Amino acid sequence: MLKLEEVASGYTDVDIVQGVSIHVDDSEIVAIIGPNGSGKSTLMKTIFGLVQLRSGRILYDDFEISNLRTDKIVKRGIGYVPQERNVFPSLTVIENLEMGAFIKKELFHEGLEEVFTIFPELSEKKHRKAGTMSGGEQKMVAIGRAMILSPGLLLLDEPSSGLSPKIRDVLFKKIVSINDLGTSLLIVEQNAKKALSVSHRGYVLEMGINRLEGSGLNLLEDEEVRNLYLGG
Repeated sequence: MLKLEEVASGYTDVDIVQGVSIHVDDSEIVAIIGPNGSGKSTLMKTIFGLVQLRSGRILYDDFEISNLRTDKIVKRGIGYVPQERNVFPSLTVIENLEMGAFIKKELFHEGLEEVFTIFPELSEKKHRKAGTMSGGEQKMVAIGRAMILSPGLLLLDEPSSGLSPKIRDVLFKKIVSINDLGTSLLIVEQNAKKALSVSHRGYVLEMGINRLEGSGLNLLEDEEVRNLYLGG
């Protein structure tokens, strides 16, 4: 489904990502873990056309999307939820979700039904302004907005950031539910243990390059990964 070949990208004249090759198969959850500054979020933004690709290739469903404009990437079937500033606080829940369908308004009502199936909490609060909601609820709004066009692939950047352990657990159950409906997910996450526990496969990124790769279970049990990223 998604394939990155020797991808390099960055800001100013510095390459933060330095030749990363990863793939996400159909109906997979894939996690990217690693220390702060390893290029995880930059890689996600590069896939979504927010950071310029300097070398390498990005393919989605065998179509090259390297440096494609972001709105065209959305139309190809990829959704993205950034870590921060991911809702319009002055808009209601339903208005936020409508913003997710602005390029294909005819698909809004069909997508809304799916979003409310995954997040019934949002249906109950659809007329509340997003800025008055809890952090966990806002995260659900952000994911719901990215899901409104029923993307084949969803990119999540630090979905559990700032959430309590209880709400974090709820959110990861929602992520599994999204996958069960047929959506593939690529997740960047600091909570490596939680991310790997729900992922089919994972990658460890370090200093902008691939460090390790394996199934979620194998990486959880890997002694080096446990010592460096999972707290021993």
